[in-house]
Amino acid sequence: MADEISVLIVDDSALMRNLIGKMIEATPGLTVAEKAMNGAFALQKIPRVNPDIICLDLEMPEMNGIEFLKERKKQGIDIPVIILSSIAKKGAAITMEALSLGASDFVQKPSGSISEDIHTVADNLTALLIAYGGQYRRSKGKKVLTPAEYTKKPDPEHDDKKTISSKTFGLYGGPAKIEPAPPPAQLRKPAKIEIIVIGISTGGPDALRVVFADIDADLKIPILVVQHMPAGFTQEFAKSLDRVSPLSVKEAEDGDTIAPGWVYIAPGNKHLEVSRKGVNTVLRLSDDPLVSGHRPSADVLFASAAMAYTNQVLGVIMTGMGRDGAQQIGTIYKEGGITLGQDEKSSIVYGMPRVAWELGHVMEQVALEKMARRICDVAKETR
Repeated sequence: MADEISVLIVDDSALMRNLIGKMIEATPGLTVAEKAMNGAFALQKIPRVNPDIICLDLEMPEMNGIEFLKERKKQGIDIPVIILSSIAKKGAAITMEALSLGASDFVQKPSGSISEDIHTVADNLTALLIAYGGQYRRSKGKKVLTPAEYTKKPDPEHDDKKTISSKTFGLYGGPAKIEPAPPPAQLRKPAKIEIIVIGISTGGPDALRVVFADIDADLKIPILVVQHMPAGFTQEFAKSLDRVSPLSVKEAEDGDTIAPGWVYIAPGNKHLEVSRKGVNTVLRLSDDPLVSGHRPSADVLFASAAMAYTNQVLGVIMTGMGRDGAQQIGTIYKEGGITLGQDEKSSIVYGMPRVAWELGHVMEQVALEKMARRICDVAKETR
């Protein structure tokens, strides 16, 4: 179908290419443009098949994923890339290098470089392909299908229609927009900002790199971030942000005393909360159950910040699927804090910030390229 998002699959394993291809062909709005066994073959095929997005393995012979990304950059190819990464520590470092070289996002392979159970991450992978591939098509003036426009596509095994998972439905448009609800009543007026909390998901690695590269070096207010990311990757992600930011960035550790001018990234699979301890505020990590479908959860972070700091919190909700953070950023608002949300145009997925806006919990919507400036201005104005 001409308006489907076309995917170039690059993996040295014939089995993986086949399994990934089947997942793509079974997903409404996606189609396989071509397959390649390494980066060199991919570069040859790109001009001919002109894909909307590339699904890239990292460990391949002749030209691996990192070498491909360097050559892609050199050739000025702007087609987005989603990495399929293994879970090893070495894999996490390489994945972060890939993101720094321009890859958009990544999916963790569930069981090593050849994962016969790759279907377990099908929803996550296809959602990213739809989000980034769709944005790329729109940027080129091309159409992106909506669910109502899908027609039956023959399936030799099941001969039934493709089905849209609940996770990906919103990426194709979702329900009609509604006006935001009336904002909640504030218990007190905003005061001097003492802490900044950010919740973000799909599209986050790129977006946070933009924000923290542009943030003011003299912003002496601690920033806590929940980025939905698997365990084993957040430490390397924090290091990658530290390299581009004038502020110091680290993965949060249980018991850390919050310090001015530092950015703390929630570890994968751990909730992050703040707790008052005398004159200091410390970080607490927990294995408590998932909240809003996630651990770490932005809702957990936002609620704890509102409890500890009341009207001295700046809450920011950014690009991401679902609704994590949308409810409890409202608690920040009610307590007298200030709330910002990323706008629709600059969000890879306008899910989390959209729900927060529709609930009346966001005071102001801000474009990604202006977010760092707005955060600094709000924080400094209150001081």
